[in-house]
Amino acid sequence: MTLLPVLLAGGTGSRLWPLSREQYPKQFLSLINDRSLLQNTALRTRRLAGVVEPLAICGEAHRFIVAEQLRAVGMPQARVLLEPEGRNTGPAATCAAIWARDVHGPETILFLMAADHTIPDEAAFARASGVAIEAAKAGHIVSFGIQPTHPETGFGYIKAGAPLAVAGASTIAEFVEKPPLAKAE
Repeated sequence: MTLLPVLLAGGTGSRLWPLSREQYPKQFLSLINDRSLLQNTALRTRRLAGVVEPLAICGEAHRFIVAEQLRAVGMPQARVLLEPEGRNTGPAATCAAIWARDVHGPETILFLMAADHTIPDEAAFARASGVAIEAAKAGHIVSFGIQPTHPETGFGYIKAGAPLAVAGASTIAEFVEKPPLAKAE
């Protein structure tokens, strides 16, 4: 079974202005070390078992930046899929699934990864990813969550449900999208 990391690199550069701009969004910036957030995300995939070179999804304006940044970290075989216009994660995931089915086969497991995240504990990432991959192999759609440290109204919450047969994984009882403060508390 093939594991295909899908690097979602279609951000617009609006959240970290003035560093991040429309032509050079934050995923292309070196904010935590000498590599960009995209490069760190791509390199993180090498910790996963059975992984193939990633598929990056971005807009036309960023295709050369993505390709060059992936080449610079030793991933010249990574593919870049262009979205005609940004429509968020759902359509990008659908395009990746169709591409993966056609190129790697229908049993391919997609690992969707935001290209602008930082994950300082890469060993924990590898452990959690191993659990997620086993759950995906068992036929589950997997989502990651972190334990909140304080109430937050700007993010959604995932309420864990019953444990799955895969150790460390559970069903999702509920998604709570950007709750009011009283519910977040």
